[in-house]
Amino acid sequence: MTPPRGVVAAGHPATAEAGAWALREGGNAVDAAIAAVCASLVAESPLTGLGAGGYMLISLPGAETPVLLDFFVAAPGMDGVERRAELVPVEVDFGDTIQVFNVGAASCGVPGVPSGLAVASERHGSMPLADLIVPGATLARDGALVTAQQAYLFEILLPILSAEPDGEAIYAPGGAPLREGELVRIPELAETLERLGAEGPGPFYEGDLGAAIAAAVQEGGGTVGPGDLHAYETVAREPVRASYAGREILTNPPPSSGGILIAFALELLADLGASDTETLVAVMEQAQGARTPGFLAGLHEEGFAGRFLTPEAVAAAAGRCREGHDLDTGPDPQAPLGSTTHITAIDGDGGCASVTCSNGTGSGVFAPGTGIHINNMLGEEDLNPFGFHAMAPGRRMPSMMSPTIALRDGELELGLGSGGSNRIRSAITQVLVRALADGLPIADAVTAPRIHFEAGTVHAEPGIDPAALDRLAASGYEILRWGAPNLFFGGVHAVASEGGIAGGAGDPRRGGAVAS
Repeated sequence: MTPPRGVVAAGHPATAEAGAWALREGGNAVDAAIAAVCASLVAESPLTGLGAGGYMLISLPGAETPVLLDFFVAAPGMDGVERRAELVPVEVDFGDTIQVFNVGAASCGVPGVPSGLAVASERHGSMPLADLIVPGATLARDGALVTAQQAYLFEILLPILSAEPDGEAIYAPGGAPLREGELVRIPELAETLERLGAEGPGPFYEGDLGAAIAAAVQEGGGTVGPGDLHAYETVAREPVRASYAGREILTNPPPSSGGILIAFALELLADLGASDTETLVAVMEQAQGARTPGFLAGLHEEGFAGRFLTPEAVAAAAGRCREGHDLDTGPDPQAPLGSTTHITAIDGDGGCASVTCSNGTGSGVFAPGTGIHINNMLGEEDLNPFGFHAMAPGRRMPSMMSPTIALRDGELELGLGSGGSNRIRSAITQVLVRALADGLPIADAVTAPRIHFEAGTVHAEPGIDPAALDRLAASGYEILRWGAPNLFFGGVHAVASEGGIAGGAGDPRRGGAVAS
């Protein structure tokens, strides 16, 4: 049997299949990632979209060094438009708990996905962008199958998704949310995608599509303006690096916050020489405590990653871990759903593209006639832990999203990433530990039970050592034992390369799928 040319892992079968189609057509990992992202705009549309932002970490054979393309959401305000609306709180019922999400026009930031896809294709792809959008445009017209997870998202997010007639027509065409087995269609998005393929990102930032986005936001009292869109650009950054289990780990650098905290955790684990439950919790506590106002301000300073990850800083944090529980000193935001998609693709030449995109929960604001649902990043509490509307115009929001790769002797071994807001960093760290330190196959590393520490509480899936949890409780932690694996703990979609053979794993917590 001939080994597959490559593998794509994603959060929906249609997303993974679109990427695999690009590989079969002769495309590289970047082509596969772009095709998969375009498909996800329909198949996973509550979580992503052309009104969203994201990051793509790219490692291709022959390239001098891997590169991180930053096309995340930027704070608006360059046009000097006065905000006339406040964030709109919406209660979302998860069954066991109710959470409040902040939406509306005041929550909208400057989207980056159109720019990011075009730049990735132009600089690193091998197929025309117009070809790569075809699977996504076809799904938008003909419909993508609603999976059980998507149906659940449609139901709980319906107050946001159906806040405007454009959203209601897509997600509740008969007055009730689409159900599992039905099709979700976004026909106007098909035309918008085709314009991206034919014309590139220009119409979204300098033309009529950008004007439609700005008008929709400003009509609702938000501040995204033509100047914000015109100034937006995808930025190529050098990944932040860490050493762990004899591998070099590359992930998302500042001004994003997630990657540098993952690197910090991995360096701490290496210093401590352990990865048991209690050590993982201690390391997570140190990472959470590092998220101070000074940390967030430093993310935009030149050389901050190097200063944050010095051996002295790591050793000091390791000392605190050894001393025991010192209580979380970081911000205490409500733990949000983490409405995010992740896709990882590996091609037959060992190239890898790891891409994470997010629309937040979406703002409920649609640009009429475009199929574009605009993000709510200015209302996401985890991105604004010390106050809303405090980010300077044009600055990238400090996301936890962290596309990541692991290299062994310079060769790709793993590519991965996750959705899940604050749990992104704990999910990625634990999969790396299980795969690289414990030697589990990638599928087992992804499905292994997880823990997460936040705001004084240790969340634990079934299968975590109960004796370790009892000891943590005795030392002062609150323990929340979950009854089953849950999307709360992230959704790591990963690929692996071993002996030239590619494999992948989709996280069942978030509808994971693999295609080749």
